[in-house]
Amino acid sequence: MAQQEFNPKKVIPIVTGIVIIIVLLLSWSSITITIEAGHGGVLFKRFGGGIDLEHTYGEGFHFIAPWNKMYIYEVRQQETAEEMNVLSSNGLEIQVDVSAWYQPSYDHLSKLHAEIGTSYLQRVVVPSLRSSARSVVGRYTPEQIYSTKRDVIQEEIYTETKKLLDEKNVQLNEVLIRSVKLPATIKVAIETKLKQEQLTLEYEFKLETATKEAERQKIEAEGKARANNIINASLTDKILREKGIEATLKLSESPNTKVVVIGNSKDGLPLILGDVK
Repeated sequence: MAQQEFNPKKVIPIVTGIVIIIVLLLSWSSITITIEAGHGGVLFKRFGGGIDLEHTYGEGFHFIAPWNKMYIYEVRQQETAEEMNVLSSNGLEIQVDVSAWYQPSYDHLSKLHAEIGTSYLQRVVVPSLRSSARSVVGRYTPEQIYSTKRDVIQEEIYTETKKLLDEKNVQLNEVLIRSVKLPATIKVAIETKLKQEQLTLEYEFKLETATKEAERQKIEAEGKARANNIINASLTDKILREKGIEATLKLSESPNTKVVVIGNSKDGLPLILGDVK
């Protein structure tokens, strides 16, 4: 049996294919990436000019060159809570617990990565929130912070923090004041004052109600007096006699009247006598 001659031209493509497959298997994790739901990617091109500032890579499967790197950001709304000691307008130290709802700006994710990086929470969000809270709270008294101006203060902290974060490509959605803690003596004093103010308002309301009722009764009495004066002025002897006659005629028509005597009393009105059942 003749020995088959070795042909390198036939072996080379096979070997090349095997090598390519092995390389792909070994480098698969470095040339492919999957971006999960609620996340976005920023591509760093090692030999292509650095960060790709034109694109934010969305959810799903992506191929990348093995020498490039994809940085993944969560782009859903997130929350951070900060408990801090701040000074009121009169220098009293107050403990305020503030939380912020934020997320990176999806359309400017590459700029955020280029300017700040993945630790943007610690680098810009928390410092901006703390700075704004201290600035705003410092404009108000403890009483205002604890009671009447809480919503206003919350809105002002949001406005100032948002202005700072907009410049850093971070979207601020909401700021919430979760709690305000005052020194015990100040808290008791404020609560006592508020209670006294409430009692004063309640007393003033009752006094105003009583005053209006007295005025109503006075007006009603004056109206009745004027009406009586008008009626008395119009009641002449002739009108009274006519009314008496009308009443007598009606009584005479009653089935219970047995005897009706028409006569004159001393004031000129008819007299009625009879046995009424």
